[in-house]
Amino acid sequence: MMEITLTCTECGSGISIAPTLDAKSCECKICGKEHNIYFTPEHFDGVLKDCPCCQRQDFYKQKDFNRKLGVTLFVTAALLSVWIFMSPYAPYAVAPFLVLYVFDFILFRKLKPIGICYKCNTIFRNVTNIQDIHDFNHEMNDRIVYSDHDFKGEHLDH
Repeated sequence: MMEITLTCTECGSGISIAPTLDAKSCECKICGKEHNIYFTPEHFDGVLKDCPCCQRQDFYKQKDFNRKLGVTLFVTAALLSVWIFMSPYAPYAVAPFLVLYVFDFILFRKLKPIGICYKCNTIFRNVTNIQDIHDFNHEMNDRIVYSDHDFKGEHLDH
């Protein structure tokens, strides 16, 4: 079954929900804000066609990895690299990045892809039609976020 994590518009925390026919809203456990949701029968089959939160059809896929953890690992490798560069072991200053590269390569092979709504950043796991969803497109993101353009599920190709 598809797992859905909404992003609260008030406080930014995640709200985990499972598709059910009788669900019309969900409440953030942190700030108490109510969010309207609408599930279709496709959601029960794991098919991602429209977002239950904003009803948009524009999604992208990426690997299921915490972005904050990724940035933290990169900054740690950079600081460690500078520290090694200042030591007598300067020729090995690139070693933290090589270790991080191998770690990233292993994770890339192991982690499953997830779908994310461009408009409301809702995360969808266990999507059966994930191969039909395109990778992140910066131009689409900018048009959706800054001018509220609706692509109606069509991918922007140049």
